[in-house]
Amino acid sequence: MFNTTEEMSKAIAEAASNKKARDIVILDMTKLTMATDYFIICSATSTTQVKGIADNIEDELAEKGVFFTHKEGYREGNWILLDYGDCVAHIFIDEDRQFYNLERLWADAPTTHYED
Repeated sequence: MFNTTEEMSKAIAEAASNKKARDIVILDMTKLTMATDYFIICSATSTTQVKGIADNIEDELAEKGVFFTHKEGYREGNWILLDYGDCVAHIFIDEDRQFYNLERLWADAPTTHYED
């Protein structure tokens, strides 16, 4: 378990990084929406990598006793959403991330670029 949702967001980012996710950002949504506290957004170069990143996030959080409440997009693998309630992970193939541009949509959210 995690003491804070911020810790969980960083654990999700780290799990994504462990599978070579690119351009990982954490958006603090606490003052913008009641739906979630953090968006964690990252990119991959192929659908295989998108799925691998999602699988690793799921596995690493499950080891800590945290399980997603909803998963979308796994079959297609272009954009996988893992909803952990307080944190939502968005794993995109590069082209779809550029198209949907969640960072621009939620530009008012304080943003942290995750670095190993």
